[in-house]
Amino acid sequence: MGMTSSQRLQETLSHREPDRVPYVLPATMHPAREMGITIKEYFSRPQNVVAGQVWLHKKFGNDMLCCYPFAALEILAWGGEAVYFDQGPPNAGAPIIKRPEDILSLKPPEVKGNPALQGILEATAGLKAIVGDDMPIAGVIVSPFSLPIMQMGFGAYLDLIYERPDLLERLLRINTKYCAAWANAQLQAGAAAVMYSDPAFSPTIMSRDFILQYGLPTAVDVISRIKGSVMIHLASGRGLPVVDEIAKAGFNAMSASAEEDLSALKGLCKGRLALVGNLNALEMRHWSTGEIEAKVKKAIAQAGPGGGFVLSDNHGEIPFPVDEDILLTIAETVRRWGQYPLDWVNSDGA
Repeated sequence: MGMTSSQRLQETLSHREPDRVPYVLPATMHPAREMGITIKEYFSRPQNVVAGQVWLHKKFGNDMLCCYPFAALEILAWGGEAVYFDQGPPNAGAPIIKRPEDILSLKPPEVKGNPALQGILEATAGLKAIVGDDMPIAGVIVSPFSLPIMQMGFGAYLDLIYERPDLLERLLRINTKYCAAWANAQLQAGAAAVMYSDPAFSPTIMSRDFILQYGLPTAVDVISRIKGSVMIHLASGRGLPVVDEIAKAGFNAMSASAEEDLSALKGLCKGRLALVGNLNALEMRHWSTGEIEAKVKKAIAQAGPGGGFVLSDNHGEIPFPVDEDILLTIAETVRRWGQYPLDWVNSDGA
């Protein structure tokens, strides 16, 4: 009898080999097409998200589910707006922080009773009631260090870092209080772990000096307040240069960029950080069956031996135009080639 998804992921995160390589295909928006409704309509009701996550598991066999719909949700929680699209994820609307001085009067939103957040908590609890302990559910927060990009715009955020470090420190403290409360609410609702979305922690986005000065101590502070395990996701950003900092902060797993050498990343992370990735989510809509098999096998060969690897896309969200047949082929290929022990890795030189 095979392992449950919860057992499989627990073994993987403990850097042991489970029955097969776990995988997650986060086709967050695809259930809307299955239901025949718009993306906005799909995300508007917790019941839709629950049904969508159940469908995703039945369709593709995901080893982890997630009721968190889109990053712009965070701005809705702060009283801002989201801009919806027919073929892609909603984006954050106008900045809620229009001048640096606005930070002086800014207060973190309450999680309890917040209309934008309550729906996610209801969906998480509803999904937990269906899947029980066999299927883990991931909670998600946008980190205090990356949240300002949506709160005030990237250019204004960089100006704040250079010109008003006093206000920056205040903003990070406010965001930290909110993020910790939001993470713990999701854990209480039934999430098994928290994904800490922090693209600004990647040197692809932010300078290493700022990561060390602000990103690292902020992550340490938030993790100390979260009552569960936390994975950092760099949203396609490179993580190789900051592996030591990610481990030092207390994360137990990290995302893997499609732009990096997965073997090198596994070498640095082995025994201390599990890896999640690193299929190119933007390119996969054009992959042939042969390309899918080659790319999936390569990722498994580079990061699968010894456990500590979850195959997924590199960004944390599969684009809406990616055809379901491609995702089905990826899933079937993982199940075929991801069975432990991975004897074929050394025998065929993949």
